Amino acid sequence: MRTSSKKSSIQDKKAPGLAASNMTGTGPGGLSVREFAKWYRDRELEQWAALDLAAIEKIAKVIESAEKKGKQVFVMGNGGSAATASHLATDWSKTAERKGKRLIRCMSLNDNVAFMTAIGNDLGYEDLFVRQLENLLNPGDVVVMISGSGNSPNVLKAAEFAKKKKAVTVAMTGFAGGKLRKMADVCLHIDSDQYGVIEDMHMAAGSILAFYLKQRR
Repeated sequence: MRTSSKKSSIQDKKAPGLAASNMTGTGPGGLSVREFAKWYRDRELEQWAALDLAAIEKIAKVIESAEKKGKQVFVMGNGGSAATASHLATDWSKTAERKGKRLIRCMSLNDNVAFMTAIGNDLGYEDLFVRQLENLLNPGDVVVMISGSGNSPNVLKAAEFAKKKKAVTVAMTGFAGGKLRKMADVCLHIDSDQYGVIEDMHMAAGSILAFYLKQRR
């Protein structure tokens, strides 16, 4: 793990998401396409250099333990993080498959649209993930929560339930990490306040894990 005496200037993002009226998480304004692309590339390279390899190693061990014990892995997120959750669940379930070896039992809680809309309509958006976990989660399972702000109410509610159910909690966060960073057993934190960079690094970490799991002997 990289260590630094420099204190991060990234602030906690109290409200999740990026509404049209809220520019927090976008970057500098008024740049040309080429100038913004260079700025974005530099921010991404900074995060690659600072990537918390120790956290990725811990997540890998959590997944491998679940694989060995036949436990399930559930992945979730909102917006772009929902797409990442679906992608990661696919890669960890299929891409990581090894001939003649035990499969990783992984699913995204963002993919059952009928169930999700029933929960949202009847109970409320904050129950979107926890209500699904009530049907599916067992002690020792793994719950992976992806949230740029670390403060998405439905993700925090799922984290609380997972801990009560004695599941292993894994978080992927950005900004200052929010409440989720402190709640999770293992957290991969991206110390950035640019949403695209945060989401890119979460996806990259998921791919690192998928192909690491695939190439094992």
